Order: sequence, then structure tokens, then C-alpha cells
Amino acid sequence: MATNGINLTPGMGEIIQLNVGGTRFSTSRQTLMWIPDSFFSSLLSGRISTLRDETGAIFIDRDPTAFAPILNFLRTKELDLRGVNISVLRHEAEFYGITPLVRRLLLCEELDRSSCGSVLFHGYLPPPAIPARKLGPASAAHGPSSDERSGPNGAEGFTRVGPPPHPSLSGSPGADENHKLGPVVDPRKVLIIAGHHNWIVAAYAHYVICYRIKESSGWQQVFSSPYLDWTIERIALNAKVVGGPHGDKDKMVAAASESNIILWSIQDGGNGNEIGVFSLGVPVDDLFFIGNQLVATSHTGKVGVWNAVTQHWQVQDVVPITSCDTAGSFLLLGCNNGSIYYIDMQKFPLRMKDNDLLVTELYHDPSNDAITALSVYLTPKTSVSGNWIEIAYGTSSGAVRVIVQHPETVGSGPQLFRRSLCTGAP
Repeated sequence: MATNGINLTPGMGEIIQLNVGGTRFSTSRQTLMWIPDSFFSSLLSGRISTLRDETGAIFIDRDPTAFAPILNFLRTKELDLRGVNISVLRHEAEFYGITPLVRRLLLCEELDRSSCGSVLFHGYLPPPAIPARKLGPASAAHGPSSDERSGPNGAEGFTRVGPPPHPSLSGSPGADENHKLGPVVDPRKVLIIAGHHNWIVAAYAHYVICYRIKESSGWQQVFSSPYLDWTIERIALNAKVVGGPHGDKDKMVAAASESNIILWSIQDGGNGNEIGVFSLGVPVDDLFFIGNQLVATSHTGKVGVWNAVTQHWQVQDVVPITSCDTAGSFLLLGCNNGSIYYIDMQKFPLRMKDNDLLVTELYHDPSNDAITALSVYLTPKTSVSGNWIEIAYGTSSGAVRVIVQHPETVGSGPQLFRRSLCTGAP
């Protein structure tokens, strides 16, 4: 017996015939009615007037493509999104009043929506206040230096990049008015950012700001350096200093410009102390920490090392450096004579005869080409075997070589594993 688009089948309940946008669907009253206060519960209870087609099926003037996954959800309580536009499906689910389905689709949309930096967005750190500059008597008498004056191509508050005007890095009493002006630098612009563990440091033109994250309080500003009279070009951060002067809770931040390096020690409470100002003697190309050691290198062939335990700064002359990398406690230097040298920083080794750094040649390129690119991988050390060291390097002639040293072949040096050569432009 069929009555008004509803078939009554003994023992099977009522079968509902639907015509959605010209496509016919058959389902049970139980399937359509299990969500209270939905479109279907109102329709089948008579609270909403119905239209019927020529066969007596209930006509619903909606998208049949979107209705199919909705009906499948009502039948199985599972959601299949293959080939479905989530936004369109959510709109249709809201029309039908399928609240459980709408909730699921909203969660799906949140995963796909890019909000303030996408799903990986973790926090926003507003621009800090610029530290006040400490002026000495001479600076106050002569007014702002040529680095700070606004010119025809600059704006007030902007500075020009130039060499440090005075050996003192903060609050210099004077400045050289005749040094060559460089490009204008906005003091509010973040120039460099670096991270280590749960700390990050942001370098602006004349100061650095350190932030720390805690689960209970999120990101917080911990340290602001004094205003520096030179433009920062390199920064390094060590958020886990073991055996430092204040125990294991010290953090260290270093900043460099030209040949000068300034180093701060920061405690957990945010108190910062200037450890010292060091000079490499030549422009610093790379600045980083290896364990407790602050390392600065220059392509001219200088390596500077400061040790947190001995509180000692030492500069070593080596062959001109064309590349470098670190692995564990090792510093590896690729040089223009075709050699790869290494320094093991773990025990800050010094030669007994002259207290120089212990620089050891690890490998020499067979073609004597300069080592222009260097990448090192050190496998974790196990109780069964020691470290494997794998080095890929490129040379000035276009060759790329991979060399490997196994724990059992330490005495014989790394062995060539693979070589390739670029013979021409693509």
C-alpha cells in the first residue's frame, strides 16, 4: 500500500520516497527522524507543508549531489568527504538542521582554513620598544652623528650602515664623521632571527630581544640588550649552557658587526650581563655556538673561540676558509687549498707547545680544488659502535664528492663514497 509518498511495508516500517532536485532517493522514516528538530522531523510530522511530484514522492528543491552524503550520514553516522566541497556540504547540512554533521564539518573546515599564519601559527610577538641610546659627553655636545641624521634619502629615526665608529660598542663618546655612508636601515625592522630550545632571539639594527616560551604563560620577552652604536650583522643563541658561571641555567646571546663581537649571559629571571667584547681582527662571516663554545669564523682564515668554562677568547690563524659546518662537537672547515680540517670542541683542545687550537686535517681533495660547500652528518653514537661521519662537499671546479668514515676505519681517514662532476650548464 502506498500513501502520499510513504510506503508501508509489514515488518519493515515506513519507506519514504524523496525527490531531491530531480534525483530520487528511498529511505526509512527512522533514518530521517533520529535527529530531533531537524528539517525531516518537521516535514514528516506535518509542521512543514510538502510538495509532491507526479509519483507522489516528497519533492525537496535542493542540491542532490550534496544530499547524498547527508543521507549517508543519517544512515551510518559516518562522514565520507571524498569528492565533496566541505563548505557546500556544511551549508546544506545547516539547511536540513543536521546538527551533529554541522559540528563535524566545522572541525574539518578549521583544519583547512589558514588563520593568522595557517594551522602552524603559534603566537604573535608585538614590536618592542627601542632601547634608549646612552650618549657620552662628546656625543651630546656634537649632536647626532652622520649615522643617525635623516638625509634626503632617509627618514627620521633611520640609520645608515657603516663600520663601527669607535671600539666601544654601546654609548660611544664620539663618531667618525668622515666614514663612508651605507644603505639606510630601519631600526624597527627585524634583520635576523634565531632559535634554540624554547628561546628565540630577534636582531634589529641596533639591539637584540630574547623571548622564551612556557606552557603556562606562552611567549614572553625576557631580555633586551642596550642600544648598540653599530648595525648588527650576525647573531647566535645558546639556550642550554652546561657548566657556565651561574650553573646550568645560563643562556648566552652573541651579536657581531664587522670584526667585533659582544656576548651577553642571561639568567632565567631575565637579568643579563655583558660578558665581554671580542675582536676577530677581520670581518665575521659566521657566528654560532658549539656546546659551550662561541665560534666566529672569517673567510680570510681566522677562527675565534670563546669557552664558557675557561672564560677565554682565542683567535687562531688557519688557511682561508671557503665553507664550514658543524656536527656534534666538531667544527669542520673547508678551505681554499682543497683540505677539510676539523676542531673537536668537546674538550677545547690546545696544543701543549703554544696553546694554539688543535686543528687537524681530515681529508684533502684529490684535485686540490677549493672546498666551496660543505655538509656533515654525524650518526648517533651507540654502545655497539661509534659514530659514522658522512661528508658531502662541493668544489670550485663543480665536483661533488661524498666521503664516509666508519668507526672501524678511524685511523685511515674518510673514504670516497661517491663522486659527480658538472661538466656544463643545463
